[in-house]
This record gives sequence, C-alpha cells and structure tokens, in this order.
Amino acid sequence: MSIFWSLTIEYRKKKRRNDSFMKEVNVKKILNPHGAKIGIFIILLFWITGAGCSLGPSCVPACGVPAIQRALFVSSTDGGRVITPGEGTFMYNADTVVNLVAVADECYEFVNWTGNDVANPNSPTTTITMNAEKSITANFALLNYSLSADSTDGGSVTGPGEGTFTYDCGTVVELVAEAEESYSFVQWTGNISTIASADAAETTITMNGNYSISANFIMFDGGNGTTENPYEIADWRQLNNVRNYPSSHFTIMNNLDSNSVGYTELVSATANEGKGWQPIGNAVVKFTGGFNGQGYEICDLFISRPNESNIGLFGIVGNGTVENVGVVNGNVTGKDSVGILMGKNEGAVSNAYSNGSVNGNYYIGGLTGKNEGAINSSYSSGNVIGNARVGGLIGQNSAIVGDSYATGSVTGSNYVGGLVGKNEDTVSNSYSNGSVTGNTFVGGLVGQNEDTVNNSFWDTQTSGQANSAGGTGKTTAEMMDINTFLGVAWDICAVAPGATNPAYTWNIVDNETYPFLGWE
Repeated sequence: MSIFWSLTIEYRKKKRRNDSFMKEVNVKKILNPHGAKIGIFIILLFWITGAGCSLGPSCVPACGVPAIQRALFVSSTDGGRVITPGEGTFMYNADTVVNLVAVADECYEFVNWTGNDVANPNSPTTTITMNAEKSITANFALLNYSLSADSTDGGSVTGPGEGTFTYDCGTVVELVAEAEESYSFVQWTGNISTIASADAAETTITMNGNYSISANFIMFDGGNGTTENPYEIADWRQLNNVRNYPSSHFTIMNNLDSNSVGYTELVSATANEGKGWQPIGNAVVKFTGGFNGQGYEICDLFISRPNESNIGLFGIVGNGTVENVGVVNGNVTGKDSVGILMGKNEGAVSNAYSNGSVNGNYYIGGLTGKNEGAINSSYSSGNVIGNARVGGLIGQNSAIVGDSYATGSVTGSNYVGGLVGKNEDTVSNSYSNGSVTGNTFVGGLVGQNEDTVNNSFWDTQTSGQANSAGGTGKTTAEMMDINTFLGVAWDICAVAPGATNPAYTWNIVDNETYPFLGWE
C-alpha cells in the first residue's frame, strides 16, 4: 500500500512581548491515502491567497504578512486636555510617530507628560514613537498669582492687609481701605483692570494675574481736585488742608461753625497760640485754584494776627476763583491787607459775602483789603476799622468791581469810603449805606477816586456823609425806590417781601428795602 503525505494547516495565536499577538502557521504531516498532490495544492493556495488576512485588522493588502499593532493610552489631569490625538485608547502600526498636543484650561498651566518615552516631556506639543504599547498622561497645575497692596499717607489697606499675598488664579479677593481722621479714600490705582470699583473703599479684585495696587487717600471728604470733581470739604480740618493743594479745586459740602470738627484746634481764640486761623495762601504760595462754597457759610472765623499782613480766610488769592460762599460772624485782625474773606485778591470773586468785624492798619476792607482782580455780585456787612485805605467792601481797589454793595460801618483816618477807601480802576452798579467816619479823603461811597465810578450810589443819611469822591448821594427813601436804579438801567426787579427773583441781578422790595442781589 502506498503511503501519501498530506498537510493540515493549524492556526494558533502565540502571545508575544507587550501583550500583542501574532499568527503562526503550523504545518503537520499526516498520512493520507491521496498522496502528495493534495498537500501541494493546499500549500500553493495558502501562499497565493494570503491565508490569515481575514483573521485580524491592519493587514497589508495582498501580502500575507500581517502588520504589528501597538496600543496608546492617553489621559490628562484636571486643568486641561489632550486635543491631539485626543484622550482614550488608540491603535497604531509599530514605529508610528504620533503627534501630541496638550492645552491648559483657564487659570491652569501645562506641567509635563508622564508615562513612556515622550520626545519632550516638558513641552505641551511633542511626539511619541510607537515601538511598544504605551500609556501617557498630560499633567496640569493651577496657577498662583501674587497681590501686592500698599497705601498713601492718610489711611491703610485693612483687607487683605498691606504686603504681598498669594492666591489661586480666579480667586475673588475682598479689598478694604480705611481712612485716618481728616482723610478720605479717593481711589485704587495700579493694576485695577479686575477691580470691581476702583472708586470704592470696599470692593473686590479678581486674581487673573500678578497685581500691584495702592489705596489713595486725601485730606478731604471726596473728589480728586479737578474742575469736574473738586475736593470736598466737610469740616475745618479739611478746609485747613486746602493750603496743601493751592492749585486744586474745592467745594464746600455743608456749613462750618464753632461746632464743626477741627474748630478748637484750628480756628478758635486758643488755636495757634491765640492767633486763631492761619490764612490760606501767602506771598510765596498764593491760592490759584477754585473754591466754590455752593451757597454754604463759613461761620465764627477768628484771626488775631496784628503784626502780620495778608489776613483773612484766604491770605492771597492769585489767579484763582472764589464764589458762592459767605464768611459769617468773622472776627479778623491783621496789619496790612486785611479782609474777612481775603486779605488780597488777584483772582475773581463772585456771589460772595462777609459779615462781622475787621481791624488793621492799611488796606482794610469788609470783604477784602486789596483788590487787584475782579469782584462781582458780592457784598459785605462787616464793620471795618483801619488807618488808611479803609472801605466797607474793599480797602483799595485796582481792578473792576460791579454789582456789589456794603452796609457795615467804616472808621479810619485817611482814604475812607463806605464801599471803597481808594479807587484806582472801575466801580459800577454798586452802592453803600453804612456809616463812614474819617479825617481826610473821606466819602460816603469812595474816599478817593483816581479812575471811574459809574451808576453807583450811597445813602447820605445813614452814612453821615454828604460827599463822595465818586457816585451819587441819595436819601434813604430814594435808596429804597426802584426808580432810582431803573433810571440808570440796573438789571433790577421788584419782589414781594421774603421773595427773590434770581433771573435779575438785583431785587428790591419797593419802598421797603435797599436793593439786594438776586441770588441771596
């Protein structure tokens, strides 16, 4: 009997390194009665068709030799993600170079790759070669930022404090600024883009970067000293601080008197070794800013400086403005250039008034001792005592005065007038009715006039003076008659008792009162 060999092909999976598999063909020889022809046929069929390609993925087409696959496991920690190739499990042919890209979330940063054989583990963009099964993780960390906080003089940062502090990114930090006595918070400056309100003493900041901030304080109740946002004054201490900002702008927020904060230490008869208030502005540093009283009054001003000049609430106003303010119940004593509102004016004064008493030597006036600026729509009822160049409103005038009046008594020696002691410029549409006493160059309205006095009057009866170097004398009845003033085209109207009409410069209760200003 003939013996024939045939082939039986057996496939089995053989486990290899790194848990991947390969297929192995085992050919066995067995006895078969049909001989070698069948065996040869099966062998040829195996090699021609590539037997085994149908048993697994990623086979090389029309080849019969299967490709080896490698698995890549990709993950990330909190704070970011892997966008290339993504996160999960991916299969690649052996030795494939795979691109890796990791992206951090907001407030996080990429740290490194951990796992198997990443080309550059410290770069968020890198590669990995698939020469084996691999597992990698993109690691991220939460960002930390520093906050440095400090303050100007006059206060402190109490929340979180002053110094440098570290916070996680995105943390909302409470900010609290506290002002010292006589100071007020103005604003936060520095890296303020994430501060909720830079103008609020209590606010928050969101930590999206390294920040340095400052709390700013000023010696006022608010404002920043500009025309649009003037410093706000609410007590005597803040008024006293005006001298430290002579070119800034200010506004009064309420009446000031002997009960207001700072009066005893700054204004009273015991303040400054008995000298009382120290005037704002002098020959070296003049006040050149803006001062708006908003219609409020500064009361109970006391100054006793008989050996000093340029004396008043303001010493010297340079190229500045003073308006809408009254200095009431003032008691002011100085040497030369003395007034209740100011010693010397080189700026512009409007809608201002004063009353009380003022004493001095030369250039003494109820409102100002010397005027070299402009005074308009203002008055004084202060009682004035001096030696020479003494006036109920102005001691000596060298500028334009209009629509103003004085009602206080005036006593002096030379150049004494109910409105102006000596005039060297223009006075118009003004009057006086106070008593006037002097020796030489004495007048009911003007003691001596070297320039122009237009459409102005004085009361010959109440002043005790029949003459004046300028102006027109009228009886008391005439001074209370609207026709006296209409006759020279004053902007005046008659009003009922207790009423005012601010549409006109002047008001009068006809036949009952002297003219008064429409804003009073």
